[in-house]
Amino acid sequence: MKFLNLTKSKRLAAITAAALISTTALVSVATTTMPATAQIAVQNAAPFSFADLVEAVRPAVVSIRVKTKIVETRGPRFNDNFTMPDLPEGHPFNDFFKQFEDQFGLRGDQNNRKQRPRFGQSMGSGFIISADGFVVTNNHVVEDAAEVVVVMDDGAEMNAKIIGTDPRTDLALLKIEAANELEYVEFSDAEARVGDWVVAIGNPFGLGGTVTAGIVSARGRDINANAYDDFIQIDAAVNRGNSGGPAFDTTGKVVGVNTAIFSPSGGNVGIAFAIPASVVKQVVFDLMDDGNVTRGYLGVSIQDVSDDIAESVGLDKTTGALVTEPRPDSPAQKAGIQSGDIILRVNGEKIEGARDLARIIGQYSPESEVELVLWRDGAREKVSVKLATLTDEQALVEAAPEVDPIDPTAPHESSTGLVLMPNEEGDGLVVTDILQESIAMEKGFVPGDVILLANSKPVNTIADFEKAIDEVKAAGRSTMLVKASRDGNSRYVGLPIE
Repeated sequence: MKFLNLTKSKRLAAITAAALISTTALVSVATTTMPATAQIAVQNAAPFSFADLVEAVRPAVVSIRVKTKIVETRGPRFNDNFTMPDLPEGHPFNDFFKQFEDQFGLRGDQNNRKQRPRFGQSMGSGFIISADGFVVTNNHVVEDAAEVVVVMDDGAEMNAKIIGTDPRTDLALLKIEAANELEYVEFSDAEARVGDWVVAIGNPFGLGGTVTAGIVSARGRDINANAYDDFIQIDAAVNRGNSGGPAFDTTGKVVGVNTAIFSPSGGNVGIAFAIPASVVKQVVFDLMDDGNVTRGYLGVSIQDVSDDIAESVGLDKTTGALVTEPRPDSPAQKAGIQSGDIILRVNGEKIEGARDLARIIGQYSPESEVELVLWRDGAREKVSVKLATLTDEQALVEAAPEVDPIDPTAPHESSTGLVLMPNEEGDGLVVTDILQESIAMEKGFVPGDVILLANSKPVNTIADFEKAIDEVKAAGRSTMLVKASRDGNSRYVGLPIE
């Protein structure tokens, strides 16, 4: 378990209406104005027991035992610094020391010690998704595996082959061979809602077949695991060994794959994270084809839109992903996307932030054509882009590294708190200092930053910068959009000017 430290062959006939009691209760009130809750019909109320559901799906939930190879250096146990002495031929101690040479492989140098393989073992969970034996689990359960064994609910053990893995979403697909068709489960087509019941089955601490229940406590969680974070948060008890196990809804469909927990102590504290079924299906079926996952590539460096940035460009809310730079020769650059554009929608789907754009673009196949809605120069524009293929060397979001300050010469103090001078090595103005307790300091500027654009216009002199401030004020705005570069990486900042 990670820490922050397809029709079923036997239908779920046992899941009866009596077990799941779907109660519809309308609240009636005597007042003329009714509260919102009075209009809500409560569906899928808590069942008296999950036993029928568990009995139906449990045969498809498996434990996974992984053998990992560890290379251990074996040498003399009495002294790691021991070396064979250089004795003359015929010396009486030669036979004595030859015993160590034969046993440990020593050749007069400890760097020549033999490498003896050693194996470790770890446990995880998984579930069968097809009658012919495809099994879903987490990538971190099987990575570096020398051998993978799937343990069925009845205790039978089967060797498994790793069909493919996707470290970006932490998913893996295995295959087992059985004499007969296997029990399996399906993915849910419906998105889990906050408040929905979920049942988790897995192998915590090696205790296979463990069942816990809870509710979906949040959606869209970003836990900084990868660029595609969109986790379901559940409060069903999940612990070490639950990784890769399924979270079921009350109809017996898989709504998520349990992947990580928040745990200051190492044990369950009621906060677990599952990969949504919609993401799992896409990745798993892609892995089934050829063992690899291919994703669309747009080719932009992006950042979130802050309140100041939204105000500076005339957006009424903080939404979208701000393009700091289109990558050279990328689909974005070829389509005419510019630095400073804010991507608001992809094929009609709203973009809330930078990570949202990365996740949504990643859902499209290479060569797909998508329509982007941009915010540019105070108005919406539509751009069509044909995506390329995302490679391991490419990333949709880049973080600008810190740089060491540079020595200031001929500084000029601006009204924003930035002390600037012309850039002798290229375009823009170099930040040589930041006034203490100024807005510029609060916005994270450091000496060495280069201001490239102010109010979407190039600035190469102090006069250019001050003119940009005047233009923003004349337009009735109190925040100026500034493009800054740090160690070759660009970002936009909404810089208040009053």
